[in-house]
Amino acid sequence: MDAARDKKPAILLSFDAEEFDTPGDFGRPVDQAQAITVGAGGCVGVLDGLRRLGIPATFFTTASLAQARPELVRRMVADGHELASHGWTHTGWTPDDPARARAALEKLGGVPVSGFRRARFMTTDAALLLAAGYSYDSSENPVWIPGRYNNFRRPRAPRLDHGLVRLPVSATPLMRVPLFWMSFKNFPFALYLNLARRTLRHDGHLALVFHPWEFTDLASAGLSRFISRPDGVRLWQRLERLLAALAPGARFMTYNAWVAENFPRS
Repeated sequence: MDAARDKKPAILLSFDAEEFDTPGDFGRPVDQAQAITVGAGGCVGVLDGLRRLGIPATFFTTASLAQARPELVRRMVADGHELASHGWTHTGWTPDDPARARAALEKLGGVPVSGFRRARFMTTDAALLLAAGYSYDSSENPVWIPGRYNNFRRPRAPRLDHGLVRLPVSATPLMRVPLFWMSFKNFPFALYLNLARRTLRHDGHLALVFHPWEFTDLASAGLSRFISRPDGVRLWQRLERLLAALAPGARFMTYNAWVAENFPRS
């Protein structure tokens, strides 16, 4: 990583483009057609917003959503964003999902797919992902989320794992305060911005993750307030405010571009 030492710190913005199945986690199953409609609608809004801002992002996309709405995949690529894999569907898993999801995405997008993020930040064996054709994985949130996972002792820094680059989403140094989508919603804005700035300065990069469905109207979804609010336009305005505050002295990069710069292949 020495080659990039003197470069500006990088903001890596990512969105998990998936079918909206979150209410199912709380006993409110969503019809598949509705899950696709909400997920796709969120993607359109996010893509519109990013186009206005002129900022590239990485879209970790399920094959399920991509096959249902291939025009979204084409637009992601046409707008200069990175198309990456979020598995076959957001719910359920088989070991052949990474390979077949990558093949489906590459066929629809017409571009190579290098990155993978498994749903719900679950771990996948490096050998399986390498065999499926991926060069990096961003499936780790190196924090403790009660009731979900405890990754507090896992490395916080990006690293090589048997040839696969593991690029965790960002958490603060030392205390490992999570900086993922849920903390962005629930922390006071000034606190989140301060933590993000400190992490960006310390690490030289900031890997953020959101979901397009968050930027839709979730009032009728039956979700807890800590998940559903703020949402829609208010949440997008909050994100724009964050990105504007972080932008001076930094640069926006896709995950794949950052990996290529910091872990060049010989």
